[in-house]
Amino acid sequence: MRLSRFFVDLPLAMGEHHLPEAQAHYIGRVLRLAEGDRVQLFNGEGQEYLATLMQVGKKTVSVQVDEVLPGLPESPLHIHLGQGLSRGERMDWAIQKATELGVNELTPIVSERCEVRLKDERADKRLAHWRQVAISACEQSGRSTVPVIHPPLPLTEWLAQCKADLKLVLHPVSAPWGSHPAPGSLAFLIGPEGGLNDAEVHQAQGAGFHPARLGPRVLRTETAPVVALALAQQLWGDFNPN
Repeated sequence: MRLSRFFVDLPLAMGEHHLPEAQAHYIGRVLRLAEGDRVQLFNGEGQEYLATLMQVGKKTVSVQVDEVLPGLPESPLHIHLGQGLSRGERMDWAIQKATELGVNELTPIVSERCEVRLKDERADKRLAHWRQVAISACEQSGRSTVPVIHPPLPLTEWLAQCKADLKLVLHPVSAPWGSHPAPGSLAFLIGPEGGLNDAEVHQAQGAGFHPARLGPRVLRTETAPVVALALAQQLWGDFNPN
């Protein structure tokens, strides 16, 4: 039987640990697990921890870590996704699926056609929310390492600091995705709803990005990263059976 699996933002090792209140509430009040039940924990550092519930209260849960196991290996391809900032569930969906598909870093990008503007406290809340979306996707998918969700950046700033062996900007009027030598690291730039304008695509080219399209149809901003990441993992990452 598959064990319930939880992210815990704590250093973990063999022995007894008291879980944070949020996880304690979910384990005890929502899932109604009981003392003696087995659970699986991870803290995003690449390992898995098999544990037994020792005490289950309304606000406190203690566990005994009985075994430490290697986590799910990460893809050999390091991917940084620059995802155009979009509204509500579209951004959540893109982050969730990018996490499931093995992205290592994700930066929300503010470009000319972005319809979302985040400032100060609202930006902090959205960033915390996006990080929780990524954590939940790791819990579901079995990933042991949580991707880094960076604060939103203007396109110009991200282009100036982005480093990768291969950089691709997705644009529907570009040439089809060509053949490239297998990179160790990859950066994708995907526009928001409405896409990147021509000047922004040229700006990306000036920063070393190759324009590319995924196929004959124009994909939504939340669909494009799913297709792009799956293709990249198939070509150069851990989807390749060879």
